[in-house]
Amino acid sequence: MSISNSESRTTEATPAKEHSTALRAGSIGVLGILFFVLSAQAPLTGIAGASPLAAALGNGAGAPGAYLIVGIVIVIFAVGFVAMSRKIQANGAFYAYVTAAFGRRTGAGAAWLALLAYNTVQAAMYGLYGAAFSGLLASVGLDVPWWLLALVTMAGVQVLGSLNIELGARVLAFLVGLEVAVLLLFGFTVLFRGGGPEGLSIAASFSPEAIASGAPGVAIMFAVASMFGFESTAIYSAEAKDAHRTVARATYLSVGVIAVFFSFISWMLVSYYGPSHVIDAAGAALESGDSTTFVLGPMVKLFGPWAGTVTGILLVTSLLAGIIAFHNGINRYLHSLALRGSMPAIVARTNRHRAPAVAAWIQTAAAVVLVAPFAVLGMDPVLSLFSWFSSLAVAALLVLYILCSVAVVGFFRRERPDGQLWQTLIAPVLAALLLAWVLFLVVSNFTSLIGGSAETAVALLVAVPVVSVIGVAVEALTERRQRVAALERIVT
Repeated sequence: MSISNSESRTTEATPAKEHSTALRAGSIGVLGILFFVLSAQAPLTGIAGASPLAAALGNGAGAPGAYLIVGIVIVIFAVGFVAMSRKIQANGAFYAYVTAAFGRRTGAGAAWLALLAYNTVQAAMYGLYGAAFSGLLASVGLDVPWWLLALVTMAGVQVLGSLNIELGARVLAFLVGLEVAVLLLFGFTVLFRGGGPEGLSIAASFSPEAIASGAPGVAIMFAVASMFGFESTAIYSAEAKDAHRTVARATYLSVGVIAVFFSFISWMLVSYYGPSHVIDAAGAALESGDSTTFVLGPMVKLFGPWAGTVTGILLVTSLLAGIIAFHNGINRYLHSLALRGSMPAIVARTNRHRAPAVAAWIQTAAAVVLVAPFAVLGMDPVLSLFSWFSSLAVAALLVLYILCSVAVVGFFRRERPDGQLWQTLIAPVLAALLLAWVLFLVVSNFTSLIGGSAETAVALLVAVPVVSVIGVAVEALTERRQRVAALERIVT
């Protein structure tokens, strides 16, 4: 079912002219979608937060190679994903694709998993954002609790999410452009200087031996996290210019850009410290209590104190950009579910800007519910909120990737397309196997990843199947109510 068909549905009590459900078609192009995806990745946050962990706890100088390995896996997954996007255009990608292959109930289970992943990663980003912003203000003598900053930002994001999509894309383009620029400035400076004390060594970071050294599974986990949200290209299909081509181009472009960018910047960090010293440098940054010094330290030494201040500010705006991107993506997921009858029709309503206003309020409420307990209980916003929820989101999303790959095979086996064996069978099967291996790495290292107890790890991981089952059960009840309502209309 396409969005255009769904949008035409109205009820007698709610005329379309009073309550529109249409999004602003043709309002965003390839670059606009690319900025939404890059914002979800929060490049500066990913580099400053993940690179010291990947180097110290993972495979050291081989961490840049892990980004390329994961990039290849995601490109293989994207082959089937794009093939489905050309057949089914809907702003709830996973839900639409799994539904097309296995029916509404299984699709609803996938949709609830997607909502779990996106909402928890956004809540995690609120925790890190609040801590980073509070620390930035403390450096100028202002003592503001992290949760208050997060709450005020939720209100601002709610307002922005209720405006048109072009405005959101422009804001994100500006914020992402700044953080990418400062990282590239660092990267190319190191490159043109010939690296650090040991020069530039491709083999030290990209050879099979380097990638497999230490604990490569940990580095791969962080590389997967850096790719988080690339699939949101399909979420904006209802608002894309020439969606048939835009989604495919934006998907491949975003995966390529993310993999190459993260790999290049992390390689320059390895080169700056030297392959034989990078593990010690990353470990020292972690022990200091502020892991961002692994990245900020070199910037200050290369460019002066201003670089540390500017990068600290951009770290906050990087997180803000990611929060806005996930807010917009979740809105459109809820909107799609409502259009397809899996949520109350009111959730599909859009405002005069053709933005999913009701869905925006629901998403903001979900953010408050997820973040509030950590604030009330006085828990650490980084070690608890960010660590727990970001890890849970990665696990949930990997399950969705695997399910989507299987759905591609199931859908096209019925369609039986000619001459598309790679897109519809080989690539999706290979992607499912590779992603299952990555999921195994994540689950087996989950306790270390969250920095908590085994009991906490189990509780978080159990949420993945539980939420999916709840989604299936709710959809079953919804279908029953719809059948009863249809029979009552026939009788009357």
